[in-house]
Amino acid sequence: MIKYNLKCHNKHEFESWFSDSKEFDRLKNKKLVECIFCGSKKVEKSIMSPGVLNGKKEVNFFRDKTNKDLIKFKKDLQNLRKFVEKNFQYVEKNFANKVREVYYDKKSKKNIYGTTTKEEREELKEEGIDLVSLPWIDKEN
Repeated sequence: MIKYNLKCHNKHEFESWFSDSKEFDRLKNKKLVECIFCGSKKVEKSIMSPGVLNGKKEVNFFRDKTNKDLIKFKKDLQNLRKFVEKNFQYVEKNFANKVREVYYDKKSKKNIYGTTTKEEREELKEEGIDLVSLPWIDKEN
């Protein structure tokens, strides 16, 4: 596993883990890497700090416990996706319009999920409609 510091074209900085150094390039080429803040797919690796040496011993950031934690985190994300798919209606790219229908019809109790553009998210925020963006892990991943 390798951790990269990433930066989108909007200058948002965040970290992400990849199975190896080629994985980032493969996912980026398939447009599967996106900014966790704005959803931009224009993401690059930024300056990273190297591993630190502690006297004669190298600090090991990838102990079994860490790998177990990463596996558990991945499983939790897969379970979250299963829960959403089972309990929410998928409205695809029509999410912005559908969420407005639910929000303004106080009697409606629909659970929905879908995708929006950055502009749609900003418009919904201005209307007072709070959204939650979830990390969406591939089923095969």
